[in-house]
Amino acid sequence: MSEAIVTGVSPDLLSVVRTYWGFDSLRPLQAEAMTGIASHRDTIVVLPTGGGKSLCYQAPAMVMPGVAVVITPLLSLMKDQVDALTQCGIPAACLNSMQSSGERSTVMRELQEGKLKLLYVAPERLTTNGFGRMLPQLDVSFFAIDEAHCISSWGHEFRPDYRRLSSLRELCPKAGIHAFTATATQRVRADIAEHLSLRNPAIHVGPFDRPNLTYRVERKSKRWAQICSVIERHKDESGIIYCISRKNVEDLAVSLREVGYKALPYHAGLEDDERQRNQDAFLREEVDIIVATVAFGMGIDKSNVRYVLHANAPKSVENYQQEAGRAGRDGLPAECVLLWGPGDFRTWRRILDGLPPEAAPAAMKKLNQMSRFCESMGCRHRALVNYFGQSLDNGNCQACDVCLGDAEPVPDAQIVAQKILSCVVRLGEGHGEGYISRVLTGSEDEQIAQHGHDKLSTYAILAENDRRSVRDWITQLKGAGFLAFDNTDQGLRVTDSGWQVLRDQIHAHLVNPRRAAGRIVTRKTVAAPGLETELFDELRALRRLLADQRGVPAFVIFADTSLLDMARRRPGSLETFRHVHGVGDRKCSEFGPSFVECIAAWCRHKGVPTDPVAERAAPAVVKIPPQPVTSAAELIAHKLFAHRRSLDDVGEHVSRARSTVVRYLENYLRRNARTTPEPWVDAALFAKIKRSVERVGGERLRPLFDDLDGAADYDQLRIALACLTPESMDQTAGG
Repeated sequence: MSEAIVTGVSPDLLSVVRTYWGFDSLRPLQAEAMTGIASHRDTIVVLPTGGGKSLCYQAPAMVMPGVAVVITPLLSLMKDQVDALTQCGIPAACLNSMQSSGERSTVMRELQEGKLKLLYVAPERLTTNGFGRMLPQLDVSFFAIDEAHCISSWGHEFRPDYRRLSSLRELCPKAGIHAFTATATQRVRADIAEHLSLRNPAIHVGPFDRPNLTYRVERKSKRWAQICSVIERHKDESGIIYCISRKNVEDLAVSLREVGYKALPYHAGLEDDERQRNQDAFLREEVDIIVATVAFGMGIDKSNVRYVLHANAPKSVENYQQEAGRAGRDGLPAECVLLWGPGDFRTWRRILDGLPPEAAPAAMKKLNQMSRFCESMGCRHRALVNYFGQSLDNGNCQACDVCLGDAEPVPDAQIVAQKILSCVVRLGEGHGEGYISRVLTGSEDEQIAQHGHDKLSTYAILAENDRRSVRDWITQLKGAGFLAFDNTDQGLRVTDSGWQVLRDQIHAHLVNPRRAAGRIVTRKTVAAPGLETELFDELRALRRLLADQRGVPAFVIFADTSLLDMARRRPGSLETFRHVHGVGDRKCSEFGPSFVECIAAWCRHKGVPTDPVAERAAPAVVKIPPQPVTSAAELIAHKLFAHRRSLDDVGEHVSRARSTVVRYLENYLRRNARTTPEPWVDAALFAKIKRSVERVGGERLRPLFDDLDGAADYDQLRIALACLTPESMDQTAGG
């Protein structure tokens, strides 16, 4: 964790975090949540997957008397969490139906003797008579309810068993109750508080944004090629592929294995033993890919999933946020690709039609919101955080297909949009995308002639474009809110904002459905080339060997973040190994000798020292190659930049949003190898930004923004970084 230690947290908590988990710092929201739990105040904690929810209740359990009871819906999560805690030296156990009677008896005995600090159970166990009667006799410090959104009927995974957790307050009235979830709107949070009978709960909502994830949303065209393209970008890395149906899962897993990929299926139709074997093979890195229905992953604690690929659209934005969030839980770069098509939503509607009448309207509303997310061409990070009631203050996230410019912008998009919207109006606003695209491209369809629509002024007005592209643009206008589906006549109509486009009061942006060749770039887990990458691979192999010997997933030994820190530090003794991120006392003692020996042997073979002197080296600066100019608007913008025109002037001249103009300027600076960003960023501020890059690196904008304490906005940071290269940073560091 790179954040500074937060004040106001008890020294005991900080000592526990350092001793058992090997972390030198806490994130602000973690500190607040831990403090609330330790002070016996009920809490609701909403943190995205990978945000560190587990530590929020695990650390307080170690400093409070008694045992903390953790309620989680999936048995796999219990086992993974208990394995990880045990490796850290923490007395933890679980009770579940998959254990033998002897194993359960041992846990019960340890529980009654006060030997456990954390006990994991499923929600249904708490409502059984035997366990329910025993609870009041135990010294329960608090209850931690994971996946707490399952309590709410407005949540995306409502579970009736969770509603019965309201009895906890009666069973143990003095014990605190703490609800944890990765996805909960304000309405769901209120539902949680009501059904758990929380007493004046402290509500902590962390940022929903996951800046280490790169989101890409593609309409399905050549599905197999699209899937293989993603896998090839992450060769030999762990990935999850989600499908809607069991048949899709089985067919895709077979196809992947036939071409040489190590892939296994996972769905509820498999026998329990086979499903568990496949999951274990993935966790232990015996296979790289799990192809699954949404039944997989809710409780998977694997931190080094480098990509999540949705081969079909999910049924809600909440589902997507949670499923995609299983990538990059270690905070390192990961990719989330969503392939979608209209057929996905037709399939989901058939499935949701079978829901009870009281649940169907909410589910359909969520499905429509997911459809709009797929169809829109706005920043993916911004769309997700906006959905959950938050906002992003940066104009370009640099981590989604839209902001990275994966797809080619449509030249004169405003005029194209106006032609499409005009056609919808002239057709009487009662037709679907397919019919509208046929009229616009000049189809000789008999139906069009019968209605006299071949006589409209908008007939064949986009005849120079193929029908698929035009239909895709219509979809984008719908996703942007300029067109809407009218249930009355089952057709599209122009919205109020669409009329503003027609009047040139606001501007539309469209992209071509085909990707620009060679434009997709992924952020690598190991940013530095050469020796560091080689040592990282050596350490991964050792980690897998140690994990196999103990019968636990590899990430339980050490996360990728710890291995990366080892590769950078090259510790040559247990003393320096103890300073590696994520190395606590127990892991230093148990695993330190093996890793130190591995590192020392590798260093001898390579002729490099262990514990290298910490020379001041230039932090990583992402070297982004200049891109070809793809539109007339960008060409004009570049000519105006050459005359030092301001961003506002250029934006007004080319009728483009500020974020687009900034992207044009970044490309202009790179294409011309500019080393200073004046006049768009003055020399004094540029010098500050360079010094900040020296301190925190230039791979991500958020650390820079925070380090500068608001002295530069995100657009200024992007412009400045476009003028920095690894070579220029070497000169700065050397000077």
